[in-house]
Amino acid sequence: MTAKVIDGKAFAANVRAQVAEHVAKLKADKGITPGLAVVLVGEDPASKVYVKNKHASTIEVGMESFEHRLPAETSEADLLALIDRLNADPAVHGILVQLPLPKHLDSELVINRIDPAKDVDGFHISNVGLLGTGQKSMVPCTPLGCLMMLRDHHGSLAGMNAVVVGRSNIVGKPMAQLLLGDSCTVTIAHSRTKDLAEVCKRADILVAAVGRPEMITGDMVKPGATVIDVGINRIERDGKAKLVGDVHYDSAAAVAGAITPVPGGVGPMTIACLLANTLTACCRANGLAEPKGLTA
Repeated sequence: MTAKVIDGKAFAANVRAQVAEHVAKLKADKGITPGLAVVLVGEDPASKVYVKNKHASTIEVGMESFEHRLPAETSEADLLALIDRLNADPAVHGILVQLPLPKHLDSELVINRIDPAKDVDGFHISNVGLLGTGQKSMVPCTPLGCLMMLRDHHGSLAGMNAVVVGRSNIVGKPMAQLLLGDSCTVTIAHSRTKDLAEVCKRADILVAAVGRPEMITGDMVKPGATVIDVGINRIERDGKAKLVGDVHYDSAAAVAGAITPVPGGVGPMTIACLLANTLTACCRANGLAEPKGLTA
């Protein structure tokens, strides 16, 4: 068996195209332009690249992009004051504070200062609680992207056994909640799970989000299972830097029915879903119908 490759790059391009279509219609019919504000504190190289990509993608789909680049020594009071201004700005429908923040800043305090309705990362404690109780919320971008790809591949997920390896607040836990919402039977496993291989082999859907390079190998995959690899790990192999996932791709692809590659799988979906969340937040703020197929 050779697994079908789930092309996240192509899927994300389709999501961005759908967002752009909705944005153009909002502008033409309602005179409304969704706006995304991104706040970057400091000079973290990876964060600067992410912010640059988010800005370009926001402009590409016809949204307003508001960038706020602050020096690393910015005080907590000044950062919170900026968030308060963005919360009050009707042109801003989504607010994202790029993580990680400098060590003197309290990330939880900062995230929870964002208006939950504008929290397009889905990290605010109110959105976490709403998602956990099955209510309408802003959903974290990476798990939302995974869910979209799974729905596209399978149609209905009802009754499927799903195993999520990883228990982070950003991916593992919300992913499990989303799968429960689609009527899967869900197990959350992690690096300390006993008999992890046996737990994984029961999964019709296996989501790897544990942050360990190539931890999930082919002998841990149920034949025909769908494998979603959220991991992005930089390793050195044969003297060269390489990006790999949390799944050993070659051995898993020989067993699975479908699999996401790294790179080019889940990664491109994260920014696409950030744009989708901004569009959703804009529609909700204006009492308009949410875009179909772009929400949980």
